[in-house]
Amino acid sequence: MRIDLITLFPEMCEAVMAESIIGRARQRGALEVVCHQLRDFAFNKHNRVDDAPYGGGMGMLLMAQPVALCFENICKILGKKPHFIYMSPQGKVLTQQRIKELSRYDTICILCGHYEGVDQRVIDAYVDEQISIGDYVLTGGELPALVLADAVSRMVPGVLSDDLCFEEESHFGGLLEYPQYTRPAVWRERETPQVLLSGHHANIEKWRRQQSLLRTRQLRPDLLAQAQLSFEDRQFLNETAGEIDE
Repeated sequence: MRIDLITLFPEMCEAVMAESIIGRARQRGALEVVCHQLRDFAFNKHNRVDDAPYGGGMGMLLMAQPVALCFENICKILGKKPHFIYMSPQGKVLTQQRIKELSRYDTICILCGHYEGVDQRVIDAYVDEQISIGDYVLTGGELPALVLADAVSRMVPGVLSDDLCFEEESHFGGLLEYPQYTRPAVWRERETPQVLLSGHHANIEKWRRQQSLLRTRQLRPDLLAQAQLSFEDRQFLNETAGEIDE
């Protein structure tokens, strides 16, 4: 998979995407990430990419032409149009389901907004979808773009050491992840659940599933309505409905 980032701060994006799991995946060739400096497509005396909005108002807007030229150059390099995403607080809130869907694309391009946004005309002309990472506003689109790029990247085959690494995580199957414990078995008089020390894999799997159900009901009950629950899951939730989840 290839991810292109259109940004005013390519060094910032590159610094994040060059480290840890994503960085090692890029070195192995499992993933390609290319950061593009939007100012390289300004073609004016001061490399300006922003201007005041028509009709007045606070702040500045990214102009349509530099964004269009940068994106068209990416299309020329790839020989096709990548799926184009604009990070915007007006977009649909990002979910794990959408991340799984985006990971199936061969190429995606992410536009990092800045200032007060982007000229609507370039959005109408090229952008396939707008995505938000939450109902709040940041100073720029780089952090949201990096959140999206990281989340999508780790779903690409070959990025993680084992697909099971993400298949058991929170949200992948519609539930929150079960509690995790490591050495020592007793820490400051707090004990690790005995089932995890038993070596009985079936019991451990059952315990983890039940803990995921309890944790989701306690912390994110809204997720249960859409989760894929078995008859045993529903029976367990009914049996524990009157209990206080710890």
